Amino acid sequence: MSVDPITLEVIRNAATAISEEMNANLIRTGYSPNIKERRDCSCAVFDADGEMISQAENMPVHLGAMPFSVAAALDAYPPETLSPGDSIMLNDPFRGGAHLPDLTLVTPVFVDGELIAFAANRAHHADIGGSTAGSVAADSTEIYQEGLRIPPVKLYEGGDVVEDIMGMILANVRTPDERRGDLRAQAAANETARNRLQGLAEKYGTETLSEAIDEIQDYSERRMRSEIQELPDGTVSFADVLDDDGQGTENIGIKASVSIDDDEVTVDFEGTDPQTKGAVNAVFAVTASATYYAIRCLTDPDIPPNNGCYRPIEINAPSGTVVNAKPPAAVVGGNLEVSQRVTDVVLGALGELVPERATAAHQGTMNNVTFGGTDPRDGSPYAFYETQGGGFGARASGDGMDGVHVHMSNTMNTPAEVLQTAYPLAVKRYELRADTGGAGKQRGGLGLRRDIEVRGHDAMFSLLSERRTHGPYGLEGGHDGETGDDKLLTSDGEQDLPSKTKRTLHDGDIVSIRTPGAGGFGEATERDPESVRRNVKLGKVSEKAARETYGVSIVDEAQNNKSTAREERS
Repeated sequence: MSVDPITLEVIRNAATAISEEMNANLIRTGYSPNIKERRDCSCAVFDADGEMISQAENMPVHLGAMPFSVAAALDAYPPETLSPGDSIMLNDPFRGGAHLPDLTLVTPVFVDGELIAFAANRAHHADIGGSTAGSVAADSTEIYQEGLRIPPVKLYEGGDVVEDIMGMILANVRTPDERRGDLRAQAAANETARNRLQGLAEKYGTETLSEAIDEIQDYSERRMRSEIQELPDGTVSFADVLDDDGQGTENIGIKASVSIDDDEVTVDFEGTDPQTKGAVNAVFAVTASATYYAIRCLTDPDIPPNNGCYRPIEINAPSGTVVNAKPPAAVVGGNLEVSQRVTDVVLGALGELVPERATAAHQGTMNNVTFGGTDPRDGSPYAFYETQGGGFGARASGDGMDGVHVHMSNTMNTPAEVLQTAYPLAVKRYELRADTGGAGKQRGGLGLRRDIEVRGHDAMFSLLSERRTHGPYGLEGGHDGETGDDKLLTSDGEQDLPSKTKRTLHDGDIVSIRTPGAGGFGEATERDPESVRRNVKLGKVSEKAARETYGVSIVDEAQNNKSTAREERS
């Protein structure tokens, strides 16, 4: 290595800072609450060969899949065809994308005419056309229904917007002004990276910078291989299911066999069910992203996240299955829901090898909700999309967190104040769901209840969710987490909502989304009674559950306390 260790570490941290500054600028300049508030976006820096150098650790489902988008961009536009000021956009899941609402922008970075790197970011746009406002069509059966499908195309050329491409996009979406603003924010984020990378090259020289980038990736590979070597060799398998595809197919199986051999991991999805008619199919990039993430969860989190981390990991996902679907499959739910179940099965398998490092299953869904229509306040069209939090799985060292976004989602929530200001909607109820966390020595995290009312108009509504039939699994004797449940509350009363549904709502209708809890860890009878009582006081565990599941009687304890107090007074 010709780059000294101090310079190498300075450049490595600078690359990480560039990714994080990109992400901060994207969030600050984005137009939609989906980007500004929920932060449903990710940024990364790649070398001249399209291999990832650094990332801002926001959305796992974006970051592991984004290298596939950069590769697709380079296939369509080889380096010799690119010039300063160009930017390539794409969202085609079968050409490096994930699902259509995720638009990726890839920008080459030049110094004195030499290509030195790429800046890339991915943002979930609140609408990209298709049959449903918000472009998350729970009832889609082919990708053509899901929105505008964009192969790699130049959105910017020589620093100028390609107006024909921009016009085509804006003509096919419900909220063109918001889309234009979010695309400009993506371009601004990449411009931030371009300026910072050119500054690094000016300071250290392109040759030193290139050598440092190579060594950064090699360093991550060495550390990842060292971590894998600490895991016991062998092959373990784990299987779980998706509830249904919304088109009549139920209990869709996903199976993973994880093999550890010295310093390498092979994950094989042989035995997974074929792709389905409904929207719960994933492309390979999504499955790879979830697999990389799951392995990263059980290894040292301080390993710099870049292409080197992935080199010791081999993935086999049979073509034509729900984890590697072929066109024209509907795939919007693959990025959202299949990614979560892939994470569950890979972590479930690894948990059998090293249970002390594993967690019980998290909520296992993103609880995707979209509303759209015409805002009665000003007559403008709107499209609202959000995912909702739930339970975080328990682990050997502690309870799971309550009401958080988990695994492949990792976004913020949409604050009620922002939702009600930006859209003709109102949050009527927002709370934790008691007793939804799986019991155990360590309790699984609780799910949420969020009730949203339509105000003053008819709205198109779509729900795409999972874990409504099969609860998140517990580990080491821990109980499964409670399933989710969804209701429609109207003037005629309450009715159940299917986990995958699309319908028209009217003024005053309320959708009540009740998200899953998470699995518990260890035997419930081993739990400290005092912690059970604290959870009862906090409203997280009912007295009935404390008595019947944990064997702790809150009433008797209160009576004993009163008797003791009377004895002391006498």
